[in-house]
Amino acid sequence: MSDHSFELKGSLFPLSVLYCQDFSVAALRSQLQQKLAQAPGFFLQAPVVINVENAKQIPDFIAIKQLFIELQLVLVGVCGASSELKKAAHQAGLAALQLSKNTKAEPAKTVAAAPAPAPAPVAPVENKLIEQNIRSGQQIYVKGADLIIKGTVGAGAEVIADGNIHIYGSLRGKAIAGASGDSSKKIYCYNMQPELISIAGNYWLSESLQGEFWGKSACISLQDGQLVLAELF
Repeated sequence: MSDHSFELKGSLFPLSVLYCQDFSVAALRSQLQQKLAQAPGFFLQAPVVINVENAKQIPDFIAIKQLFIELQLVLVGVCGASSELKKAAHQAGLAALQLSKNTKAEPAKTVAAAPAPAPAPVAPVENKLIEQNIRSGQQIYVKGADLIIKGTVGAGAEVIADGNIHIYGSLRGKAIAGASGDSSKKIYCYNMQPELISIAGNYWLSESLQGEFWGKSACISLQDGQLVLAELF
């Protein structure tokens, strides 16, 4: 009689893949700190895989693991590794993962980060309307409702709402909708040039957004775990 109290099954989980040219600890520290500064909190304890396809020599995986611990990241393993690199990774206690054929051609545009713990239930509150620009260094958070801004969200500013976010101006900073984990929320923007957009813990940084809708009006939503951009009108 089989025992179903213990099972080992295969599954799929979202992982961030780090691509770089210089695998020295100093270079990785500098680049990672810059990236973490763009989205503090979103990468906290995020699982990461390093693509070592372009490594010219064997990286110091032990030192890199320690760096990830210091930066509060979780180094799961490597991908794109030669047999020699796989051996070195295994000796450091890292997994050697198979690199998907589509990974370089079509990198994942979203990374599911763990959302912040949902706040305790509260009585509904009114949507918040702000009729001024949000400047660098300012942070606006609306709990349990929508945030409506008649102005510009400047670079370095951050607007957060448990509900939807409406920006009747330019978005050059960060906009985080569905902050309590509601994936049905959306971001509406008249001029999209953000540093970061996020819905329910799924986010894109600016480099993933500089395409068809950059500098234009757009609606950002979450569909099947993927961020989707569409025309606002």
